[in-house]
Amino acid sequence: MATYSLRWKTSAVKELRRLDRQVARRIVDAVEALASDPFPAATRKMQDGEHAYRIRVGSYRVVYTVLTDVLVVEVIRVRHRRDAYRG
Repeated sequence: MATYSLRWKTSAVKELRRLDRQVARRIVDAVEALASDPFPAATRKMQDGEHAYRIRVGSYRVVYTVLTDVLVVEVIRVRHRRDAYRG
């Protein structure tokens, strides 16, 4: 299986920096795992995006897109589950 490259939107990096260091580390580890398998078993497809997916990391949600033609996973949002689905 091919390895995907990871990209973070600037807004997602800002959201990650606001979090507790331990929580942020768990999220980064989960995102790094997406490079080898962008569709792990716990992945859910987002209704509003054609290529958008989410994974759960504790109480947080990581929303990302997968561009299979260029092998890129782009992290769009990192938010607590109560805020993850708001604009």
